Amino acid sequence: MARRRAGSEATAVARIFNDLALEITASSERLIPFCQVPLQDTDAACAELERSLANGHVGVEIGNHVGDLDLDSAGIRTFLQHCAHLRVPVFVHPWDMPNSPRLGRWMAQWLTGMPAETHLSILLLILGGVFDDVPGTLRICFAHGGGSFAFWLGRMENAWHQRHDVIGTSALPPSSYVGRFSVDSVVFDERALRLLVDTLGAEQVMVGSDYPYPLGERPAGSVARRAAFLDDRQRALVLRGNAERFLGRSLPAAAPLGAQAGHAH
Repeated sequence: MARRRAGSEATAVARIFNDLALEITASSERLIPFCQVPLQDTDAACAELERSLANGHVGVEIGNHVGDLDLDSAGIRTFLQHCAHLRVPVFVHPWDMPNSPRLGRWMAQWLTGMPAETHLSILLLILGGVFDDVPGTLRICFAHGGGSFAFWLGRMENAWHQRHDVIGTSALPPSSYVGRFSVDSVVFDERALRLLVDTLGAEQVMVGSDYPYPLGERPAGSVARRAAFLDDRQRALVLRGNAERFLGRSLPAAAPLGAQAGHAH
């Protein structure tokens, strides 16, 4: 009963947010609305997604877990399958972070916890078999450059092969899935951006902003614009082309390169 009530309340809040988001973006060519959904109730989440798309939303933004249920849980897996069926772009952003006295200084939650949550979400989609079950039509992008995923892909790959009895739940080794998701470029350092491009491919990285939060890149796309290692084709993909493919639409000609994968809660 409590879970049903929570789902009902979340649905009401999502509807209010989504309708207001349409009002805010109605007069702008550059602001593209992504809806929110009550993920604790799979049927309600799918229904609100469909209602929002019919009203003008282009995609959906979700958190990285619902209580103790992660992105590989049955209900969220079903929702992602529905998104793949509808060919709706999905943007994943962590909504909370680990908390302890040791993380209470120097914004340590933001500097370590937020990237860790993002990394964990990608790991769970791979090792939890979600990418095996959900069609390749799923377009899903993760904030914060995917956390530390690119740096530690080799560690995950090694563990998959060496301890397959423990983590070998995906049909293929982890590196086989790097083309199934995108990440934003908000890593603030050209060396980190190069690692992202080298690991995931230039086709899987798109400019982000993390706007309006104070740790976002200002101006958005500055690292990608000055990155010496990117050739013209790669830079065009990161700054614009990948966003157009993710959104399934051309961006307005007046918009500067780098339509930003951002969020506003």
